[in-house]
Amino acid sequence: MIVVVTGTGTGVGKTIATAALAATRPGPVTVVKPVQTGASDGLPGDAEVVHALTGCAVEEWTRLDEPLAPDTAARRAGVEIPRVGEYAERLGPFAAGEGTTIVEGAGGLLVRLDSVGGTLLDLAASLPEVEVVVVVAAGLGTLNHSELTVRALRARGLEPSGLLVGSWPTDPDLAERCNLDDLPRVTGVPLLAVIPAGVGSMQRDEFVATAPTWFGGTDRVERPS
Repeated sequence: MIVVVTGTGTGVGKTIATAALAATRPGPVTVVKPVQTGASDGLPGDAEVVHALTGCAVEEWTRLDEPLAPDTAARRAGVEIPRVGEYAERLGPFAAGEGTTIVEGAGGLLVRLDSVGGTLLDLAASLPEVEVVVVVAAGLGTLNHSELTVRALRARGLEPSGLLVGSWPTDPDLAERCNLDDLPRVTGVPLLAVIPAGVGSMQRDEFVATAPTWFGGTDRVERPS
């Protein structure tokens, strides 16, 4: 099984959501980051963060220093990077194997992962029996971004399995609290999890033990009065 994790944009909590999915999936899990940007000067990449939080196997295939879209970062660095089709070929054995492979995208669904216009949407659409999870922001503006992302997936014949709020604040405002009900209403996609802000600083044992509580229990989160 391959699960593709995309976000409605940059900074919505995609990496921590990927780690939460990895921590709660049964059986062996491998997390693949096809393209990592902005991980220069010894800073950990997203795959390294996931491994630190969960202990699962991780792979990073392409790394670019500048914190830009992959095609822009590659062009500025003057390097050739693999095309989306090459990433799909590398994922083939994972699709045929046991366990779950989680593929974390870069930025949003239509960010270009290569120099010829290939996107995470193209990659997901080329994979057999793929599951797609969308990580969304909690606050004002998320309804528009989430619905646009879901519509783009459906236009390519991909029905997302669920939404995850990637970073839920400790003191949510009115818009954030309303969005818990409005996100599944406007997208027609179930809300699978609400991940509290700051959990990326947990130690591995605590993260793995706590992650299941973030799934399926959205009724426990405060709604507007």
